[in-house]
Parts: sequence; structure tokens; C-alpha cells
Amino acid sequence: MKREVLEGIVEITQKEFQDDRGSFMESFNSKHFNYSLKNNITFVQDNFSISKKGVFRGLHFQYEFPQAKLVSVLSGEILDIVVDLRKSSKTFGDWCTFEISSKNNKQIFIPEGFAHGFLALQDDTKVFYKVSDFWNPKDEFTLKYNDKKINIELPFEPILISEKDKNGLSFDDVPTFDIKL
Repeated sequence: MKREVLEGIVEITQKEFQDDRGSFMESFNSKHFNYSLKNNITFVQDNFSISKKGVFRGLHFQYEFPQAKLVSVLSGEILDIVVDLRKSSKTFGDWCTFEISSKNNKQIFIPEGFAHGFLALQDDTKVFYKVSDFWNPKDEFTLKYNDKKINIELPFEPILISEKDKNGLSFDDVPTFDIKL
């Protein structure tokens, strides 16, 4: 079921300062970030992708080495999608979306225990995200975006998707997380 927000997901609006020279924005400050989350997240890897309009990437997650993510858009716009895979959550199996763009200065924090993906809504969309554990190809899973049980609604079809993502697992077949909330 689609929700407006899922427990643990945090939408952050970055402050931008403008003057006649241009603008300045602090995109990440670990002290402020961890204080606002009341948590201590350490990011160990930064990832960057460039996508054409209509490219769908995801829904990815790691199970043994789960990753929290902080997602930003440097140019363009995405529909960011998260699915709750935490068995003890009231929203287990539910999903939500966020529109993130270079114009709205939004970031989305996604804790461990969620599948994550995005749909590029413009050509030349540049997505930058931090992760809390290293990528482990043997531990990567893909939840099929069009699984009927979760029933994610995309704003348009067809989409451009990799074979690996197209052949993801159904919701009933993905491992789920035993995370205490």
C-alpha cells in the first residue's frame, strides 16, 4: 500500500544561500545530520549515476550488509521509491515516493531495512547518494518494481530498466529484516 511517509524515512530540505555571485549550500554535515536523526550514521561510500528520462534503477537492498542511504539530486529530477522490508514495522510491505530535484534541494534519508529505487523524470538526471556500508555484489538483492503484491504506481510507462532489475524477486521471495524499531 502506498503511504505518505514510512517510519524511519526522513526528508531533509537543504538551506541554500543566494546573493549576486550565485549560491552556496552545505550538502552534508555529519554533526548536524546525526544530531537531527538522534543516531550515529557513518557513511563509507558515495555513489553517482546519470540517467535518461524514463530510466528506473532498483529496487535494491543488501541483506547481510544492509545500507542506510542519503539520496540527493545534483541535476534533473527523480521519483524516489522506498519499500519497507522490516518485519516488525507497522508499515511492512508498504511503499512511499518522494520527488527530489536539483531545484527543490531535498534529500531523503533511508535507514537499513528498505528496498530503494528511483525513476528519472528528466534527461541527464544526476543522482548522488551516500551509503553506510560498502557495496557487496554477492549480497545485493532486487525487489521487482512491478510485483503485484506491493503494486507500485509509476507516473508513466514504458520505462528503461536493466535485465537484472527486470528479473528481480517477488515480494514473497525477498529476505526481510528483523530490525528492532
